[in-house]
Order: sequence, then C-alpha cells, then structure tokens
Amino acid sequence: MSGHSEHVPAACPLPVKIVVSGGFGVGKTTLIGAISEIEPLTTEAAMTEVSVGVDDTAVLPDKSTTTVAFDFGRITLDRSYVLYLFGTPGQERFSFLWDDVSDGALGAILLVDTRRIEDCYPVIDYFEDRGMPFVVAVNTFDGAERFETEEVREALGVSANTTIVHCDARKRASVKGVLVELIENVLLQHDSRHSSDTMAPEQLITG
Repeated sequence: MSGHSEHVPAACPLPVKIVVSGGFGVGKTTLIGAISEIEPLTTEAAMTEVSVGVDDTAVLPDKSTTTVAFDFGRITLDRSYVLYLFGTPGQERFSFLWDDVSDGALGAILLVDTRRIEDCYPVIDYFEDRGMPFVVAVNTFDGAERFETEEVREALGVSANTTIVHCDARKRASVKGVLVELIENVLLQHDSRHSSDTMAPEQLITG
C-alpha cells in the first residue's frame, strides 16, 4: 500500500438562489451592486417616451434607465455556500418574467420605497401565493419620510411573522444585514437535519 495519501477534491460550494424584488426604481439594481463580489450583470434599458404616464418618476427625477429582464450578482458566504442574487424588473407589466427569475429560489428580499408603498402589493401577493419566504427591506432614501416598523407593516398588510428591516441599498454592510435576516427566516421555516452543525447567518456572510 502506498504511503501517499489519496487526494480528495474540495467540495464545490452549494449554490443558493435569492430573489431581490420590489416596485419600479426602488433600488434593486443598487442593492445587488453594493453586495456582489463580481461586476453585476444588468439588463437596464433607457427609458423612452413609451414609459411616460406608465412609470411614476415623480420622486425619481434623475432616473433614466429601467431593468427590463433581471439583474444578477454573486456573493460567496463560506466554502459551503455561494449566493446568487437575481433582481426582478419592477414594473408589473414585466411580471411574466417573475416565474423564470424566481424559479428555484430559496427566499426573497422585498425592497420598499415608502413614498410609493402601493407598488409592492403585487409582489407581496406573488410571494405569498408561492409560499416563498421573504423579508421586507425598507430602503431609506434621502429625504423620504421615516416610518416605524409597525406603520410599514400595517401599510403593506403583511403578517406579524414577516420580518421588516430598514436598510440603505447603497451600503454593503446594510445589505449584508438584510441577507442575514433572510437566511434566519429561511432557517426558521425549514427543518434542518443537521441543526447542530449549522453556522449562524452572521458567520456565513463574510467580507
């Protein structure tokens, strides 16, 4: 028998798909760009006259592009997990793409702009109908009125079990906190056969 130990290849990280959704111009592309370890893939197109009167830009005067398919980013948690982030288009007229983007996702982040909170209603209905775990992340836009968590909960009509956090989609540390909350929710909703070996969510997300 040879004295040389047999080389065992390292296990590939487990891919975990996360959806980032919300209304038009709520910051989905920004959130993915803030946390992604690679240059995010975006499918943004210039807004044209076709969108006039359809997409509400009253509180977004500088917005000139919109996602028309999906955004994509990646973050490595540890040697075991890699998160793949998929951002949906915000307009309901692109909702026919949501099934493809959401298929196989572990959970979702619902990004909210409190100035246009009604934009989130179709997305909430979609995730609740699919039974997909999600957390609500209130994007704290500069100049936007601040609301207490329970005020947001009442406005959205979500249950007391739905986690609501406030975040700044431009800041990596803030986005990391949202991902931790989502993973905690997923772990609570799914029994783990090896719970004693499961790392805490804040230990998983590095960087």
